[in-house]
Amino acid sequence: MAEPRKSGLISHGVAAQNRKARFNYTIKDTVEAGLVLRGAEVKSLRMGRATLSEAFAGERDGEMYLFNMYIPEYQGGVLSRFDTKGPRKLLLKRKQIDQLLGAIARQGSTVVPLDVHFNPRGLAKVTLGIAEGRKQHDKRQAIAKRDWERDKARILKNR
Repeated sequence: MAEPRKSGLISHGVAAQNRKARFNYTIKDTVEAGLVLRGAEVKSLRMGRATLSEAFAGERDGEMYLFNMYIPEYQGGVLSRFDTKGPRKLLLKRKQIDQLLGAIARQGSTVVPLDVHFNPRGLAKVTLGIAEGRKQHDKRQAIAKRDWERDKARILKNR
């Protein structure tokens, strides 16, 4: 009997990841938030084609929004169009919003999305990190440490 064909859609798990965020920023704390999306946006996100590299979270009218997250238009024949880089509302409790706004008010802190994933119930969630920007010399130290760990693992493996 033939094996069932995979559809390529993400039912749960990571849909998009911001890999440069942990390199460019020092992450102090993380918060998980819901994401308000339309049907075609969810379908496109389930295909795993979203980009978080330039995205950031900010405040508008007392609510938190995710700006500059790119979700390409869904090519499945759906007529509903949406703004591919438009702001998307984050679903947070008031206490969490106040915590994030306090972090933004501090000098040097920003809120960056670390990943977008689907929880086991199939709901889209975004992991936000309260982050402080790294200086160039900190980035060089991180690269040197990563290279040393890789070389050390290689040496221990050959023994």
